[in-house]
Amino acid sequence: MIARVTTFHFKSDRIDEALDIYKKSIVPAAKSQKGYKGLNFFINRKIGSAISIAFWETEEDAIANEQSNYYQEQLVKLMHLYAKPPTRERYEVVFQD
Repeated sequence: MIARVTTFHFKSDRIDEALDIYKKSIVPAAKSQKGYKGLNFFINRKIGSAISIAFWETEEDAIANEQSNYYQEQLVKLMHLYAKPPTRERYEVVFQD
């Protein structure tokens, strides 16, 4: 399994709006993607940051998802809320409890 970790830095007064868009638009869209295994979303309201962890069956599924423009389309939904651009990293999930 692969985890794609996206780190966001939102305008501090817009974090609730970001969470609302994430829950109502991004999560439902993710569920239709090939290889999708789940999402986690963590926020730190004090500093306006958030971490999204999307799980994919294989690295090929994660890469295909990013190359299909789906990932970029989701980032655009939040663009007006960014304090600075998000970052993305991929990790192999080697242990989960």
